[in-house]
Amino acid sequence: MNEPDLNLLFALDVLIAERSVAGAARRLGLSASAMSRTLSRLRETTGDPLLVRAGRNMVLTPWAETISTRTHNAVFEARALLKPLQPELNVASLEQMFTLRANDGFVEGFGPALIAKAAAAAPGVTLRFLPKPEKGSRALREGQIDLEIGVLSEMGPEIRIQALFRDRFVGVVRPSHPLAQREQVTVDDYIAWSHVVASRRGLTSGPVDEGLAEQGVRRKIAAVVPGFPAALAVARASDLIALVPASFLINPAIGQSVKMFELPVQTRTITVSQMWHPRAEVDPAHRWLRRFMLNVCRELVPEKNNE
Repeated sequence: MNEPDLNLLFALDVLIAERSVAGAARRLGLSASAMSRTLSRLRETTGDPLLVRAGRNMVLTPWAETISTRTHNAVFEARALLKPLQPELNVASLEQMFTLRANDGFVEGFGPALIAKAAAAAPGVTLRFLPKPEKGSRALREGQIDLEIGVLSEMGPEIRIQALFRDRFVGVVRPSHPLAQREQVTVDDYIAWSHVVASRRGLTSGPVDEGLAEQGVRRKIAAVVPGFPAALAVARASDLIALVPASFLINPAIGQSVKMFELPVQTRTITVSQMWHPRAEVDPAHRWLRRFMLNVCRELVPEKNNE
């Protein structure tokens, strides 16, 4: 039988990921000329150019784009099939790096507890947190990360999702702020002070503004910053009020540096989830990671938030 050379599948996966003959050659430990010959064989086998020149760069053909996820999944499954059978997972001796993508607020709030508890349960495990420059499932599909942590967005039908906890927005001020002494902050109290808004897109309003508009009032926005950690820093050093998710104050070092109060208007709740690609569904180490994340988050966030 004239069977295809399955080594070409692994080369195709790397070429699609790198979009560069030279980059693929470095990853596979081949010379540039050898990688060029491999690309020629792939073109002959598939009947498609796969990579074409666009100015100084190489770009994927439309067909190569459509098969990128299938190719990566096929390579992942092939490698999994060829691995020796593993005994029952021994977490204490597990040596693995897990890559999690989460926003700065989650890392600052939950990171210390996650890292400490992981070190106690699995000393050989490393948790690597990456920033979230954008939302999307590409990093999961391409195996760049093990888990995506955050509020559910358009991730694609194949992505697995599990809710970790429910969150809500709260107001924060510096401990010496006049509002810090109030048992209850009213709408009039709230709009009497200027505010700092957190928005990656530079928006000048947040979840609380719709509720204020229904009461015929608005707040004064004095500053807009890229994220909630920056908003907290501004509130700690000024008279401005910040609006942040309550979970950002889980870390005592952060929570004790500000005074939190319940908002005088109702805002939507937030469900924070963990998301992963189905190819990792039954992997014992990944299943442990997901259980670990769920247990730690549920332990840190009050149970009533998850009802």
